[in-house]
Amino acid sequence: MTRRYWNINLKEMIEAGVHFGHGIKKWNPKMAPYISAKRKGTHIINLARTARFLSEGCDLVFDAASQGKSFLIVGTKKRATDLVASAAIRARCHYVNKKWFSGMLTNWSITKTRLSQFRDLRAEEKMGKFQHLPKRDVAILKRKLSTLQRYLGGIKYMTRLPDIVIVLDQQKEYIALRECAILGIPTISLVDTNCDPDLANISIPANDDTMTSIRLILNKLVFAICEGRSLYIRNR
Repeated sequence: MTRRYWNINLKEMIEAGVHFGHGIKKWNPKMAPYISAKRKGTHIINLARTARFLSEGCDLVFDAASQGKSFLIVGTKKRATDLVASAAIRARCHYVNKKWFSGMLTNWSITKTRLSQFRDLRAEEKMGKFQHLPKRDVAILKRKLSTLQRYLGGIKYMTRLPDIVIVLDQQKEYIALRECAILGIPTISLVDTNCDPDLANISIPANDDTMTSIRLILNKLVFAICEGRSLYIRNR
């Protein structure tokens, strides 16, 4: 994996609040190497370590994107819903931003069947087939389509398991991380001071509660993906 420069600077991370961890009573001892200080009852994340692992994450996704590989971004916090969707669309990635259903990856055959039903329903609606059905049936189908769009809309074009999964909140998306571990799918995860850095292939120590922090980390990764995709297109 070739190392590149991703314009990651400490001032930018401080302004985004990336360094603020959780209270000292809510911490995982495994995060000790990533903590630089305690301030007013709060752990302060070592931003030099953040910069190092964020750079490694950017290198990984760049190399994968330059080979035409696929990505899945997972972030189901309500405040991050729009951010996840816009970032994923910008980088042409799949995404889950509402709810992670247990078995979404490990029971891929079932997920694939649901996605097929979703695509079929969307096609039938666009072709006007709903107009020839009784109103009651149309209401049921539209309700089903709305639910599928809400929870599977971000992966509707996913035809196989992703090559890399990016997780924005380790504790909230623990099931997603476990499924990736079972399947051997490489993962990149934000880890706050209450997380376990051993659960992901690349753990980026960062504040996972503040939107500015999440946005900064995600934007760096997405930029690297876009750069890799551009290289892939040029070399085709």
